[in-house]
Amino acid sequence: MGQSALSIAVIGGDGIGPEVTAEALKVLRAALPDVELTTREFSLGAQHYLETGEILSDETMADIAKHDAIVLGAVGGDPSDKRLAGGIIERGLLLKLRFAFDHAVNLRPTKLHPAVKSPLEHPGDIDFVVVREGTEGPYVGNGGVLKQGTGSEIANELSVNTAVGVERVVRKAFEIAAQRRNKLTLVHKKNVLVHAGALWQRITDAVAAEYPQVEVDYLHVDAATIFFVTDPARFDVIVTDNLFGDILTDLAGAVGGGIGLAASANLNVDGTYPSMYEPVHGSAPDIAGTGKADPSAAILSIALLAEHQGFPEAAQRIRNAVDTEVTDRTGSRTTTEIGDAVVALLAEQ
Repeated sequence: MGQSALSIAVIGGDGIGPEVTAEALKVLRAALPDVELTTREFSLGAQHYLETGEILSDETMADIAKHDAIVLGAVGGDPSDKRLAGGIIERGLLLKLRFAFDHAVNLRPTKLHPAVKSPLEHPGDIDFVVVREGTEGPYVGNGGVLKQGTGSEIANELSVNTAVGVERVVRKAFEIAAQRRNKLTLVHKKNVLVHAGALWQRITDAVAAEYPQVEVDYLHVDAATIFFVTDPARFDVIVTDNLFGDILTDLAGAVGGGIGLAASANLNVDGTYPSMYEPVHGSAPDIAGTGKADPSAAILSIALLAEHQGFPEAAQRIRNAVDTEVTDRTGSRTTTEIGDAVVALLAEQ
């Protein structure tokens, strides 16, 4: 059972982020009526940066760290704005939070809803979870450039893989597989990335011995992308590194009917820092303020928060309510109307 009180740092962000986050928190309060839920808003994102020149200060980081969890809406501004070039917000905010708060595991569940159409002609029963390593790989910034801007320029990025980092994400993947359909697929490219691939394989084999009920197989990442398109129903739990996971989860969102229902969690596995929950979609500034944003992905991300804070029954009730709302939805509903409908369905359960 979860705790009797939860404090949540809320980063609504840019565009539709604050709108979908508001609905998600409304649903969380309805799903956990006996929990004292306190929130604190943090003004961060592209707009905040353009107005103040600040992305994420150490003082703000320390304040966020005091909370039990982080809820993020979306960040990002006009892609044509040169002041935002080079992923300055993504690296200075999202990656900074992930690395500073040791978000070692990125969870991305993909389930094709019966009322949602996949671009695949015969998708089958798509229901899998990608467990992606979140703090290592080529994203650590270990690299550099020589002779920049010349015809002899040299650029490199070093992929960092540690036994500790790999083992904790692999263990999490096995825990999830044991709670689902007892099948785990390691995805890597060990025929080319022989050093990192061998480390991932050895640790997967070692942890597998503790979970004899879980069937384990392996796919090169290029083969995995083929099966994502030809037979995505074959997957249950996929464990992979940071870069491959980044690519595969976007493909998963596409074959699973789009990012409108794509939730994610960035988990600190030992509870030292707050984990972060966010929909996969962007800030969509073109529809901000119009009421057209679908908050379903944000609400499903809130379900992940409830689950990992010790409220699995509430999490399932939220998912059930979203399933019913999506199935019953006729015509168009505003952002607020969708949130209200999910809250009403929770009350009926």
